[in-house]
Amino acid sequence: MAYDVEVDSRIRRVIKTWGNSSSKKMFGGTCHLLNGNMFCGVYREFLILRLGEKGSAEALMNPFVKPMDITGKPMKGWVMVEKQGIENDEELSAWLEKARAFAMSLPSKTPPEG
Repeated sequence: MAYDVEVDSRIRRVIKTWGNSSSKKMFGGTCHLLNGNMFCGVYREFLILRLGEKGSAEALMNPFVKPMDITGKPMKGWVMVEKQGIENDEELSAWLEKARAFAMSLPSKTPPEG
């Protein structure tokens, strides 16, 4: 099944000014990386977010959020948000900022420039 390119386009608009971000095709969708660490992406029609174990537990208390499970075994620290949970840019940005904060807490996987 194809991934939702409209959701991916919306993500790209939000993160384009963040710096040190990149994207790549993965698991039939797309993933976005910050400092070399995956932090979000699109799988089918879902926004996927890396929030860490505490952040994902908190996120699961929200409507339209479920554990990220694309293989039959949920991925710890990740969640999937249905389109109803990101209907406007404010909702999308809020979720992306949570994933950004978690990614920034991780050691960088990109070599320093220079």
